Amino acid sequence: MAEFEVIIVGGGPAGIATSACLNRLEVSNVVIEREDCCASLWKKRAYDRLKLHLAKQFCELPHMSFPPEAPTFVPKKDFIRYLDDYVEKFDVKPHYNRSVESAFFDKSIGKWSVVVKNLVTAVYEVYFSAFLVVATGENSQGYIPHMPGIEGFEGKVMHSSQYDNGKSLKGNDVLVVGSGNSGMEIAYDLSNWDANTSIVVRSPVHLLTENIVKIGMILLKFLPIKFVDMITLTLGKLKYGNVSKYGLQRPKEGPFFTKLATGRSPTIDVGTVDKIKSGHIKVLPSVTRINGNNVAFDDGEMRYFDAIVFATGYRSTVKNWLKGGDDLFNEKGMPRKKLPNEYWKGQNGLYCAGFSSRGLFGISMDAQNIAQDIIFNLSHREGKL
Repeated sequence: MAEFEVIIVGGGPAGIATSACLNRLEVSNVVIEREDCCASLWKKRAYDRLKLHLAKQFCELPHMSFPPEAPTFVPKKDFIRYLDDYVEKFDVKPHYNRSVESAFFDKSIGKWSVVVKNLVTAVYEVYFSAFLVVATGENSQGYIPHMPGIEGFEGKVMHSSQYDNGKSLKGNDVLVVGSGNSGMEIAYDLSNWDANTSIVVRSPVHLLTENIVKIGMILLKFLPIKFVDMITLTLGKLKYGNVSKYGLQRPKEGPFFTKLATGRSPTIDVGTVDKIKSGHIKVLPSVTRINGNNVAFDDGEMRYFDAIVFATGYRSTVKNWLKGGDDLFNEKGMPRKKLPNEYWKGQNGLYCAGFSSRGLFGISMDAQNIAQDIIFNLSHREGKL
């Protein structure tokens, strides 16, 4: 049994950033992480060629900038190094190999009780705290949608979190499901490894370059979002022309409005569009059914595939272990409130970090807001205000 002022569940960027902010304020806290390292999504479940999709100034964690020599769009390996340096600099010391079995607010003692299983020793541990921060985020568990016949597919099926590179799929017929950043980039990587690559594009998508997104992010500091969207859309059309004839439709709303309203980021093109235009990557509509290795599509066509990669996103797992907290989280384990409301704050000292659909910039803001709110409550409790 152990007691801290704050328990933080999750050792990803949101968890370590919150711990770092609390450490600077000298508030005792512990980070509980089920894996054997921090930022396991980046270290164990991210494809090799991944890099940050926004410029580095929008991806920094609180109180620590990227090195001046870091490229504008930081590669995976450099971002992992940045996270490890961050943990060391702010003396974040996660308790690794711990799986949270349950957490509830015990009214009899006015504290959170968190039951944790040590995955190394199989011993159960109990932690108590006045505050609980859920930092498992939106990307806790890979999501694969059900498709009729998928259980009988005779080839290889994987989620994007299991994809490293396309070396083992060279020469294979591979279907990528999902046209967000991961799907488009994995399709590009597969094509570079000489896989016969197709991608399912089920909904309209904003395709922009890194620099167009960077320009948009900078302009948002000075212009209303509708004008920034007009500028970025114009730049996107000048860059790519009419992409509808290749099976790619643009959303009616602008990229930054869409991001704010739905959390869906624009897709940053890494060269995929050129491969689609040249025919090296085929764009296909929604899947209707699967029969063995044959996949049928909305347009009536059926194609053979050796492998399917699902770049279909992630789901929150909060509801698997958090008892209560319904004022903060909905049935899907996501915050009930949205910006500009305090979506990160619930009752009885419950908080969430990394659920704003604003990427690392949102994580940084969450961590600072939570730390400041906790120190305010502690000071108030101790009669200092």
